[in-house]
Amino acid sequence: MNALTARAVTLSYGHRPVLDAVDLDVRRREVLALVGPNGAGKSTLLSVLAGDVVPDDGTVELEGRPLAEWRLRAMARERAVLTQEHRISFPFPAADVVRMGRAPWRGLPEEDEDDRVVAEVMATTDVERLAAQPFSLLSGGEKGRTSFARALAQRTGVLLLDEPTAALDIGHQEAVLARAREEAMSGAAVVVVLHDLSLAAAWADRVALLHRGRVTAEGTPAEVFTAPLLSLVYDHPIDVLTHPATGELLVLPDRRTSLSREETA
Repeated sequence: MNALTARAVTLSYGHRPVLDAVDLDVRRREVLALVGPNGAGKSTLLSVLAGDVVPDDGTVELEGRPLAEWRLRAMARERAVLTQEHRISFPFPAADVVRMGRAPWRGLPEEDEDDRVVAEVMATTDVERLAAQPFSLLSGGEKGRTSFARALAQRTGVLLLDEPTAALDIGHQEAVLARAREEAMSGAAVVVVLHDLSLAAAWADRVALLHRGRVTAEGTPAEVFTAPLLSLVYDHPIDVLTHPATGELLVLPDRRTSLSREETA
């Protein structure tokens, strides 16, 4: 059984269609990357999967039950969400922000694990030294890593991550996606919105390519990331290369056309 299932999900904002009859299966032990150009519907689809946005039509089920049947606290013990924006209204220190991820377990036996879990996720996301610093004073990348630690602290079977590598340096990008892969290997279902297609190729087991609110292609990175398809969807020439040493896919913009235009200008 899938951890999450979306069927015929359709959503419009006013007269603007955002999602158009989207079907998607989110499987355990797998990292699923949602990719596509700006405005394709990636973040909106993630919000629908999380239950934060109700679609106009279609259904989403978590663990075989419609999202509407879940109580919020119970759902928070099943799925954790990392949004693009990392805002906290009060000057909480970073450690307290991470500890917020333990709130769904309050009053349950799992609450006894709070201190251990918070310490473990802060270490794995490299935010231990930020523990006492006000969240509002952290850099964008530090806020992102702290928020990722909060999501990990929930200890859920589903992780929904919206651009978790935004504002991160290369080392921390790799660390965040490596941890996401570890969660999947341990049995979790992970959905991650990514703009960097080479990162998606390196870390995702499966990719859903969105375009104009529809899933244009779905499969392994090797199946989806072809130069003709990506060039069409992104409306820009794209090359897909294979790294000679590692065999990994490298997705790069073809700048030859742009450069030739500059030379002739």
